[in-house]
Amino acid sequence: MESLLIVKTSSSLSFPLKSHLSSSYSHQTTQVSKCKALNGGEKPWPLPMRLQRPLATLEHVGSSDGSIINLRHREGFSVNAAASDHPLESEPSNSPSKSVQGVLDAFYRFSRPHTVIGTALSILSVSLLAVEKLSDISPLFFTGTLEAIVAALFMNIYIVGLNQLSDIEIDKVNKPYLPLASGEYSVKTGIMIVSSFAVMSFWLASAVGSWPLFWALFISFGLGTAYSIDLPLLRWKRFALVAAMCILAVRAVIVQIAFYLHIQTHVYGRPVAFSKPVMFATAFMSFFSVVIALFKDIPDIAGDKIFGIRSFTVRLGQERVFWICISLLQMAYLVAIVVGASSSCTWSKYLTVIGHAALALILWTRAKTIDLSRKEAITSFYMFIWKLFYAEYLLIPFVR
Repeated sequence: MESLLIVKTSSSLSFPLKSHLSSSYSHQTTQVSKCKALNGGEKPWPLPMRLQRPLATLEHVGSSDGSIINLRHREGFSVNAAASDHPLESEPSNSPSKSVQGVLDAFYRFSRPHTVIGTALSILSVSLLAVEKLSDISPLFFTGTLEAIVAALFMNIYIVGLNQLSDIEIDKVNKPYLPLASGEYSVKTGIMIVSSFAVMSFWLASAVGSWPLFWALFISFGLGTAYSIDLPLLRWKRFALVAAMCILAVRAVIVQIAFYLHIQTHVYGRPVAFSKPVMFATAFMSFFSVVIALFKDIPDIAGDKIFGIRSFTVRLGQERVFWICISLLQMAYLVAIVVGASSSCTWSKYLTVIGHAALALILWTRAKTIDLSRKEAITSFYMFIWKLFYAEYLLIPFVR
């Protein structure tokens, strides 16, 4: 099998090497016979010591900056490179404790934990908007909220899992640490997981008997499927505007309105009524959802270009999309400050104005220092955007 290995030198120059790997080796070392240097010369270039082991049926993935992200052995061991953001076990282990740890770690990465946290926190925050008096905080409230969170998390895992099943080849370039891209999960395993979680999500909604909850899950299921699955007229992620609208519909509209109505009408048995905090949450999260939809493609530009995904980042460039995202968030924080300042409740006014001003300042300060030429820096900033997302849901219940 012919593999292309990218070896990064201390001077930040990248050298491509071709190595011919046969199906079996009698020795414990592997050599690369020739290395094309950038100056046009040729010289032998040995592999690092930690890679000098049998390399039969290895897979490789290069990052956008030219470094090796990981090398995986299909029979069960992987070799980590320094560029990986998600280190994996370097050697297989027969230890039951390490085996269980590996299974949990793979599922943790498969579930995309930043989306899981965002879903759980957003539903809890929106549910609190239906609370009108202290006595509303009851076991009935906690039961209804927990039912909604668990059903939504099941659906969340279906959506992110289906996206990974549809993007295995792209993820080998963009996110090689994900279980399907790395080979830890087979396609069959991935299908089994997403199917099971979709069924469990709908079963729970049916058992609860809440129509707002059921429709929230059903619409999320439909949009999530259309976004990812590669069928005629579907795979909407190929179209930048449609992809952004899918994310906005789920994160900004469905989560705010449907889960609020679940508590308001199903748990408390009250008539439909949309308060100022609910309308604010929907409007603010519309901005935030657009930013997430745009920003998630910035670190993935390499794979998207290769596989023809015409994201806004591919069409407009990383730097331009980055500053569009920052501008949208700053506008959202400005509106939030104005809304907070107009509140008749003194403690709500000070808390929301100071809170949103602080988040806006932190965002601007960090944005000014980012190095957009480094993929790991962009990925780190994307995770920072999600932390701002979490922080907003901590502030929303205090809007009055």
